[in-house]
Amino acid sequence: MDIAKILAAVDHTLLDPAADWEAIRALCDDGMRYHTASVCIPPNLVARAANYVQGQLPICTVIGFPCGTATTAVKCFEAADAVKNGAAEIDMVIPLGWVKERRFADVEMQIRAIKNACDGRLLKVIIETCRLTDEEKIAMCYAVSNAEADYIKTSTGFSTGGATREDVALMVKHVAPTVKVKAAGGIRTLQDAEDFLNLGASRLGTSAVVRLVKELEGKA
Repeated sequence: MDIAKILAAVDHTLLDPAADWEAIRALCDDGMRYHTASVCIPPNLVARAANYVQGQLPICTVIGFPCGTATTAVKCFEAADAVKNGAAEIDMVIPLGWVKERRFADVEMQIRAIKNACDGRLLKVIIETCRLTDEEKIAMCYAVSNAEADYIKTSTGFSTGGATREDVALMVKHVAPTVKVKAAGGIRTLQDAEDFLNLGASRLGTSAVVRLVKELEGKA
């Protein structure tokens, strides 16, 4: 198992609404120490975190989170504000009700608008796979691809389930070659992390991997 490769794919995540600056600073310290892909944090702490890491670590944040029900205009404002505050990566949540109504073109247009608001920063699109049928997941793979987002992401971690091996394999199969896959939610072991990478995921949204690596270091 290549621990460094796993860490390099990790969006080291803390999205607890009660997270304070001390907890986010510790998260950033871990991200810099273990060379994670980013830290994923609440929007109201982005500016402080970006100032703290001074370009040593990408700051990721979430918009329309966790429900995805904000209007397109609000989500675009959130994305632009996050970029202004120093976010290098944006994880947005789609409007699931639109998917259930088969308004796939409208979802695509929203993603495209938010991508424009990101001003060149990475955009990851959370489709909340635990709430979708396979047909809907495939339709979202096409929508994300057509909207030219950078990643499709399985889960918020705040719903009824997280990433599954089956969903990651499905997404890898159906997204365009330009779109990468992020597995998030329920990644609790290093074996989980390795399995998702082997299935074709490029990013892992997790709060557990760094802690597990620390535990290994403590046993060494």
